[in-house]
Amino acid sequence: MNASVETLPHNFLSQSQFEPQTCSHYCRFLPGVCCQLGAFICCLSLLLGTLGAQEPQVEKSPSAQGKTADIRDAAIIDGSGWRTLQERDFVSVNLDQDTWTWDGTTAKCTGFPTGVARTREQFTNFEMVARWRHLSVGGNSGFFIWASPEGMAGLKPDELPQTGIEIQMLDHGFRDKYEKNSSRKGDWFSTHGDVFAVGRSKLKPFPPLSPNGRRSFPSEERTLGSPNWNHYYVRAINGEVRLWVNGKEVSGGKDADPAKGHICLESEGAPVEIKDIRIRVLP
Repeated sequence: MNASVETLPHNFLSQSQFEPQTCSHYCRFLPGVCCQLGAFICCLSLLLGTLGAQEPQVEKSPSAQGKTADIRDAAIIDGSGWRTLQERDFVSVNLDQDTWTWDGTTAKCTGFPTGVARTREQFTNFEMVARWRHLSVGGNSGFFIWASPEGMAGLKPDELPQTGIEIQMLDHGFRDKYEKNSSRKGDWFSTHGDVFAVGRSKLKPFPPLSPNGRRSFPSEERTLGSPNWNHYYVRAINGEVRLWVNGKEVSGGKDADPAKGHICLESEGAPVEIKDIRIRVLP
């Protein structure tokens, strides 16, 4: 992938399928200020946050295992400020030395023990893209964003962070495994990009919602099963997170607390690969 070209969603300034992205939505800190001046400042802030975002083109991908090509389309756009996260950018929190290994820009996970590797750096507002695939049917993994140091303090093997927002990566076979092993109906999760708060963190998920209202369910089913590659674009800004799966926005939430922390790679019982993790920090 060209360093000056990154896979992105539809125009950052366009209306979301979930709710309007007005200036007041991002700049609630201007009550009492002249409307015209406030609107100008808000719009300027939003424009700076996009770092020159523009309407993307669509990159076509070949079909895979009988799936139609358009389900793997990804939007592309020129942009600067992106950097690739590599092995040196992560440290293990509660995993074995060989749980996550790296081959260039590809992170490979055994799935054991359950736990996370985190970025050395903490992030507040950012954009991130990555490609991922499960190597076994029914695999489970994901990203945690805004995972605080306090939420990972004293974390033992086979435990997960107690703060953060999970951007889940489930293979389609996970539901069958779950229902067989638990004798419970697997209707409280999906396999197409759920977004939800974990532990002590808070988030107001965007609809559609899971039955208990805690998860943002994807508005479309767009992920491909193992061993196909999928593409995630995550935009996290001012406590709001939105997820695009294979080129289209599907889920997210707002009012996250905390809204600053580490990005984590999750190990949870199955081999998974994540490659070309790229990030761009926003104001």
